[in-house]
Amino acid sequence: MTYPFSTPNRVTKYEVIDQVPERAMVIFAHPDDAEIGAGATAALWASQGCEITYVQCTTGSSGSNDADMTSERIVEIRAAEQRAAADVIGVADIAVLDHPDGELEADRVFLGEIVHALRKYRPEVVFTHDQHRVNGFQHRDHRHAGITVQDAIYPYARDHLHFPEQLVGDIQPHKVKHLFFWGSDAPDVIVDVTDSVDTKINALARHESQIAGLSFGSEMDTRLRGRHTDAAASYGFRYGETFRRLTART
Repeated sequence: MTYPFSTPNRVTKYEVIDQVPERAMVIFAHPDDAEIGAGATAALWASQGCEITYVQCTTGSSGSNDADMTSERIVEIRAAEQRAAADVIGVADIAVLDHPDGELEADRVFLGEIVHALRKYRPEVVFTHDQHRVNGFQHRDHRHAGITVQDAIYPYARDHLHFPEQLVGDIQPHKVKHLFFWGSDAPDVIVDVTDSVDTKINALARHESQIAGLSFGSEMDTRLRGRHTDAAASYGFRYGETFRRLTART
């Protein structure tokens, strides 16, 4: 029996990804997750002509440790921060779903929303959270986003008998070629992001309500760069961003 998507066994050496698709999508639970998970790759690809679409799954309504902050205010703040960060990355469009922070469910409603986004924007590559990460805590919204995105890609967005009510005009079934998970315990591909790490950090700095104190030369900047440096060790480039890839079989 064969399956349409596969991933190789765990590897110790990453495959270097240097092909840039025409369209890519980053699907993320909260404002700032996209830049944290795939910001350098998205910025690099955008600079090389790839059309990048963001799908933000929650409003970020609980994302504050300030006792005086309200959900209404933080939603407005984080929306502005995310738009500013996306502009730095070079994102063409942001689709914002209206789920409350901390209440994202892997249900049919959310699944249908992701299927519709895939069919509308028709990305070749999709980035999202790795729901199978076990070596550390992970937000519940991240897990539900990851599993729903994987399900939406296969088989729901692909097959016309799933959500047939969506199939009007330009909204038609769509096959995604590759799914890239960030935050994985077992990454297997790497992108040379030496030319775009600065852009990623610049974009992350726009999320001031979440990442206070991030600037070039700061301790946080050094720590972020260190992770990309470690990923790229022995690959012949300075900075790398890694993912676990699922690839559609043709």
